[in-house]
Amino acid sequence: MHPILNKNLFLVKEHVGFFKAANNFDIYDPETNQLILNTREDNLGFLTKMFRFTDFKRMTPFHIEIKTKNGEKVISIKRGFTLFRSDVEIFDENEKLVGIFRQKFFSFGGRFNIQDKEGRDLCTLQGKWTGWNFSFKKGDTELAHVSKKWAGMGKEFFTSADNYVLQIHDNVPQNDTVRPLVLAAVMCIDMVFKE
Repeated sequence: MHPILNKNLFLVKEHVGFFKAANNFDIYDPETNQLILNTREDNLGFLTKMFRFTDFKRMTPFHIEIKTKNGEKVISIKRGFTLFRSDVEIFDENEKLVGIFRQKFFSFGGRFNIQDKEGRDLCTLQGKWTGWNFSFKKGDTELAHVSKKWAGMGKEFFTSADNYVLQIHDNVPQNDTVRPLVLAAVMCIDMVFKE
């Protein structure tokens, strides 16, 4: 696991775009306001690009990579075409499966079961249908929290760009296998639930 995943606070900024097919984010350290990671969806096929401008956008496949600002791969996030629910696979820097997000049917606000590579439940990601707050929980214990940071009226109304703050709590140990999954899930919130 890349050492940058041991940080507890991340600011995720989606790139602004009026007619964009790809999902691209920059990830900052909110304490220093420095760019620490880039998230890019570079290899979109022609049909996927076309469907991204339709009502079928939520169903399209994606393959995004989170890299350091020096270009070192940290995580890959992949999902194939989907109809009713999303199963998203998360890979480490060596393209080895780390875990899977399994979207729950009929959950208000959105919910994923986050599993390790053997399919064992590690935690859940649960949102509220009334807002933009998401919690990672193991039982009754919150491991991390994601909230939307307001980007300003012009940006909110006229673009699809969102900003998120991810806070991983101190009860998640350094180098824990849930850390890369929590960071990857922030991208899935936007692409699966909020687009």
